[in-house]
Amino acid sequence: MAAMATDLPQQPVATSVEPSNMNSGVKVLAESTDLKSIPSEFSFVNEPTGSNSDSIPIIDFSLLTSGNPDQRSKVIQELGKACEEWGFFVLVNHGIQETLMKATIDRSLEFFDLPEEEKRKYESKHVSDPIKYGRGSVITTSDKKIFLWRDFIKSYVHPEFHCPDKPQNFREIIFEYAERSRFVARTLLQGISENLGLEEGFIEEALKLDSMFQLFAANYYPPCPQPDQAIGLPPHTDHGLLTFLIHNEVAGLQIQHNGKWFNTNSPQNSILVNTADQLEIFSNGRYKSVKHRAVVNNQSTRISVVIPNGPAPDAIVGPASPLVQRDGRPLYRPLKYIDYVETQLGNPVDGKVNLDYAKIQDN
Repeated sequence: MAAMATDLPQQPVATSVEPSNMNSGVKVLAESTDLKSIPSEFSFVNEPTGSNSDSIPIIDFSLLTSGNPDQRSKVIQELGKACEEWGFFVLVNHGIQETLMKATIDRSLEFFDLPEEEKRKYESKHVSDPIKYGRGSVITTSDKKIFLWRDFIKSYVHPEFHCPDKPQNFREIIFEYAERSRFVARTLLQGISENLGLEEGFIEEALKLDSMFQLFAANYYPPCPQPDQAIGLPPHTDHGLLTFLIHNEVAGLQIQHNGKWFNTNSPQNSILVNTADQLEIFSNGRYKSVKHRAVVNNQSTRISVVIPNGPAPDAIVGPASPLVQRDGRPLYRPLKYIDYVETQLGNPVDGKVNLDYAKIQDN
């Protein structure tokens, strides 16, 4: 690990300008009885259809915590292969109670059902605000701002916990879900560290995982009258190490693999996990931060709850030194993690902007 971080590029922060014909969230717009087509501000032409694959990895978490060394060794190999080849896996038997996962989804839905003035208390004033409510936008290559077909609530939940006060029990449920997710994430990262051939405790110490950064995000995607003319979230990568996603059994997450988009179907009570930017950096490119997107439909409301699990906010993340020695050179420059997070959160979603900047270009 290098001792000094390299500054990230300063890019324009996304503003909170409202579409001209929309005074409230996308939920209110979608519930308009006369809505037959989307407003022009949401126009994002895409092909929302994805392929299905029987090859998407499934990781059995219970084998990772098994006392059987052969079973544990096998699943660690499967975990490494999933991170290298897909950058994504479906996690089963993870030990988080189904009732807690359902309560997390249900309370998130109740938040979006709150009166608009209650939700607007959390509208973002600055990228570093610990709680943010909004709708989101992306700037295209032509500098045209396009609004996303979603409402969201985001809050920092570790190492400091923040959460809206309403609905009832929202804070308690999110606190418990984040805590249990943290245990699962750290156990997975221990297995990943072993797969990379690192000494026991190396990843914990290097990334200061006792103070690991967690963000809670709930996304509300209402039915859209023109699903091929709008997008919930355009293709992007995530800023952390491992991102966890659960949903209300309405599909919408798609991942990119070998240039094709694949649907991510998941068994009940499973967690969808994708590798993110910091894991690609830390592994010196061995693992890949996978591009993914959220497509919308014209039938059902989709709710997703996302927990990005990252290093400590003040951790300086670069390629692990044993891997640099093994590979001959670092492929990424070291960066302070919280700077990376706030740069990405403050900018329109646009592919791998930060990760591309972190790469050390060949001379």
